[in-house]
Amino acid sequence: MITLNRKTKETEIELSLDIKGDKSLSKIDTGLPFFDHMLDQLASHAGWNLQLSMKADTEVDDHHGIEDAAICLGEVFYQAWKANSPNARYGQRLLPMDEALTLCAVDLCGRAYCITDLPFSQSTVGGIYTEMWTHFFYSFAVNAKITLHIKNMYFSNNHHLVEGAFKALAYALKEALQPTATEATTKGVL
Repeated sequence: MITLNRKTKETEIELSLDIKGDKSLSKIDTGLPFFDHMLDQLASHAGWNLQLSMKADTEVDDHHGIEDAAICLGEVFYQAWKANSPNARYGQRLLPMDEALTLCAVDLCGRAYCITDLPFSQSTVGGIYTEMWTHFFYSFAVNAKITLHIKNMYFSNNHHLVEGAFKALAYALKEALQPTATEATTKGVL
């Protein structure tokens, strides 16, 4: 279990992550119910134990809380995947969520990069501005030091679009974290 506490003028976050955990032990309270739901989907489908408590200036907007949660989750995930080496390194998932189809690919490489293509057709989902989902994935990838690509192939329901992205990420990370006998690199070191 890796733990991180972060306190700024805008947020206060306590986060613990066990990537080999028991998903039934996860407890998430960000003060943003739809965000809680998305983080629960990530933890449940990845097989993680995620404990996250957040107080944020949601009276201002949703930006600070979601960004800082992504930063914290990325930082602890980086520690977790490094401690879990050698691993498969690469993971991918083509995930259907009813009428939505999303592709996610990850590389646990130490080089932060993120491309996200989620073409929302409305400005909010679950009371959260849709631009925040791209920002969440970017902030997570940069702080986790991974390469992350998420692309929606098609959708008609915005809830399914974002939930499919979180679930696809969960399964791609689960695959990338599979233990291997040797490091998956020709450089010798990641």
